[in-house]
Amino acid sequence: MTTGAAVHSEDFSTTEDGTPVRRWSLEREGTLVRVLTYGAVVQSVQVPGRDGDRAEVALGLPDVKGYETHAGPYFGAVVGRYANRIGGGSFVLDGRTHRLTRNEGGNTLHGGELGFDKRVWDAQEVPDGVRLTLVSEDGEEGFPGRLAVSVTYTLDEDAALRIAYRATTDAPTVVSLTNHTYWNLAGADSGSALGHELRLAAGRITPGDEQSIPTGEYVPVEGTRFDFREQKPVGPGYDTNYVLEETGGEPVAELYDPASGRLLTVRTTEPGLQLYTADHLGGDPFVPCAGIALETQHFPDSPNRPEFPSTVLRPGEEFASTTVYGFSVR
Repeated sequence: MTTGAAVHSEDFSTTEDGTPVRRWSLEREGTLVRVLTYGAVVQSVQVPGRDGDRAEVALGLPDVKGYETHAGPYFGAVVGRYANRIGGGSFVLDGRTHRLTRNEGGNTLHGGELGFDKRVWDAQEVPDGVRLTLVSEDGEEGFPGRLAVSVTYTLDEDAALRIAYRATTDAPTVVSLTNHTYWNLAGADSGSALGHELRLAAGRITPGDEQSIPTGEYVPVEGTRFDFREQKPVGPGYDTNYVLEETGGEPVAELYDPASGRLLTVRTTEPGLQLYTADHLGGDPFVPCAGIALETQHFPDSPNRPEFPSTVLRPGEEFASTTVYGFSVR
């Protein structure tokens, strides 16, 4: 008979302006996950390897000051209102142009300058985990509508980390949420994660221009370095949106570290996955390519791309998305 996850919370730190931040710990069947109310950050994921020893496999920082200082990499955070990029920092919805905060050149990245990753969320315990909530007021970072958001982290019966996102709005808006954890299955302090082996259930990508804004094309991966339909080692230079295939509930991604035997599987309801090899990390506190991000999400710039799956949310509707990260050894 299995028991539920052990859940507890503790005072953790404060933000620069003095706002208290708490840390929630979830533990089950050898898996330990720690989540902060700041940015809904996954600060820590510890899982055993082939030898039975538990190691830290998520890139995390020791205090809130670290997350405020190193905001750009979005370590472990929930990003929104819109994950990834919106080209030109604007979009048209129902005939009205919405101009957003531009925080990456002329574009909007991960919700703007003060996105969800920099907010302190409310939290409450739920069975096997914690639910974090916040309200994004109409006009924040230029986005329309008052958006009520929840992100629930739980550990399933098999000790998989389940992330369930929900959102409602009082006016038409656009929403795409993801978690920005970087994975290094050899250990977060082991240096580069390049050489991990990856499989993706994706036969196409949505290529981008020099600013990583999609061109609107769907390009097959066959015969290119983007083809991970068969497991192969990951090299540098990826910041790419993959078009996921229907798998009937089977994993859309598998990341494997041959040395430790740790295997990460990803299941999701989302249509896309951004593979990011973190080449731009500068060595403080992590070296380039120290972790690999597998961000499940809708496609970049979808509000400006009618050929992409819609990210529009209207009053009376609910945005609902679930991603499950499973851990095992082989």
